[in-house]
Amino acid sequence: MRGTAGKKLAVILCILLSFVFLAESPLLVRSSAGLDPESDAAETPKKLIRWVDFNVPCEAMKKAIALDILTHDKDIKLNWIELLACLAAKNGNNFSRYKDSQLDALAQKLTSGTTISELTRDLKHYGYYLESFNAILSGFVGDYELEVPNKEGTGKHWETRYGIKVFSPIAKNYPYNHYDDFGNQRSYGFSRPHLGNDLMGQVGTPIVAVEGGTVEALGWNQYGGWRIGIRSFDTKRYYYYAHLRKDHPYRKDLAVGSVVKSGDVIGYLGRTGYSRKENVNNIKTSHLHFGMQLVFDESQKECNNEIWIDVYEIVRLLDNKRCEVKKDLETKDYYRLYDIRDKSPDTGSALPNIRKEGNSMEDKKQSGYPVYTEDELGGIQQVAAATECTGLEPTPPASVSEAESYSELYNKPQQTEKVNNEFRKVNPEKRI
Repeated sequence: MRGTAGKKLAVILCILLSFVFLAESPLLVRSSAGLDPESDAAETPKKLIRWVDFNVPCEAMKKAIALDILTHDKDIKLNWIELLACLAAKNGNNFSRYKDSQLDALAQKLTSGTTISELTRDLKHYGYYLESFNAILSGFVGDYELEVPNKEGTGKHWETRYGIKVFSPIAKNYPYNHYDDFGNQRSYGFSRPHLGNDLMGQVGTPIVAVEGGTVEALGWNQYGGWRIGIRSFDTKRYYYYAHLRKDHPYRKDLAVGSVVKSGDVIGYLGRTGYSRKENVNNIKTSHLHFGMQLVFDESQKECNNEIWIDVYEIVRLLDNKRCEVKKDLETKDYYRLYDIRDKSPDTGSALPNIRKEGNSMEDKKQSGYPVYTEDELGGIQQVAAATECTGLEPTPPASVSEAESYSELYNKPQQTEKVNNEFRKVNPEKRI
């Protein structure tokens, strides 16, 4: 009996030791749990920026661009977005005391041999500002070719250039006025903040694409009236143009899927919107609502945490970058006078000019413009821009104290996530 008991005890000890050995084995850990390091890393949820407060003044952008252009052909080339991100990290995104000398000082250090990595090593939030500003501004400056008139006054030729390659949304020689109305309250339907910039002008003023991209939305929206949504080729920016002209809101050959260049005429300023019925002028003052949404990941395109930035300073920056247009007397549409060829990567030059079939205004009103239902556009109504102009003298803009999304505003009024301004100052890169 003792021998049998001893054997049983020995077997039990061997089994226990085997378990201990296998538990220590990397092979067992990997195979039993299926935790291949590469696949595990791929499954790690991506951390996304959920808030961007764009405060960079026009003057700072102009100065940074000038430094970028000045050093473009030098051994040490300055990147204007890196300069702005570095300055934002140093001043806590507070540009109220901005001076050109601040960027000059950064440029002096960089051109003297200090690298941007060395310069920003101790700036905790530099990475956040760099990613944010790149998402906003990366398509603005680069190499391009532009048609220009010959000196003798007849004909045109192409010139290769480096610099600002985007345009003001208002065509050249057409007047407009605006003020910083981002965050002001709008009351049609329900109270909500204004998430764009209103450019007041004359009905019929040609509206051009600020940046090249693909038309994602085209049709009627209760809040924005006739509107166009254009996605940049790198997919980071969604440009929104709303309240276009009654009866003739768009260039006739545009459709969802159309590819446009920066400076292409896309539509005409009007005052449509604030109506469930199509083609109605319910906006008191004719204007263009211009907005920009940032999309770091496709999950943010239509969600409860959409990122819309204040574009007022961008509109100021582009005011002297206007595209000259001419009218086609046969089609009654306007077209750019001088063409552009973007030489930078991701400009969509190889993309086909896709046409998407859909319902048309001709079927309903005999006017011939493609109209897509909200179902066809994947619920794009949630991204509509809401504006309300009174025609009175503009009042100082209200501060924005909440991060609100168009999707949540249109689906769950006044149920948006509260984000404290002080929290943003301390944790500007807070992510989800």
